[in-house]
Amino acid sequence: MVDGLTEITASWKGGMAFVGQNATGGSVQMGSQEDLPGISPMQLLLVAIAGCTGMDIVSILQKKRADLADLQVRVSGHRADDHPKIWTGIHLRYVVWGQDIKTNDLVNAIELSKKKYCSVGIMLEKSANITSDYIILKPGESENM
Repeated sequence: MVDGLTEITASWKGGMAFVGQNATGGSVQMGSQEDLPGISPMQLLLVAIAGCTGMDIVSILQKKRADLADLQVRVSGHRADDHPKIWTGIHLRYVVWGQDIKTNDLVNAIELSKKKYCSVGIMLEKSANITSDYIILKPGESENM
């Protein structure tokens, strides 16, 4: 990336499958290719917001010296009925595992991500209502307990 420029190449692999690749060799498959399931471009936007906000949360909690063991960001989305069928509603569920994670620290991290750091979420919020909730669990504990 030079001066804010990012370049991605999407190469057609037959049918409706493309493989997107960045300059350093990272890649992702969009659409199904033979027997390999893929992710749709619209689903990749949900993956992007999950990764973006997840990285923010990990970074912020680590700076607060939280004893974070694991984190999942589960995303669900609703699309418009008519074309271009953009995301109109997105819900993020943060499932956080750790020892003595402080609720205030997590809420603060989520707010900072939403309002300041997660550029994917800030961009998607122009068309979608983005909501969130969270659950804090002890290491090894499951949500169903």
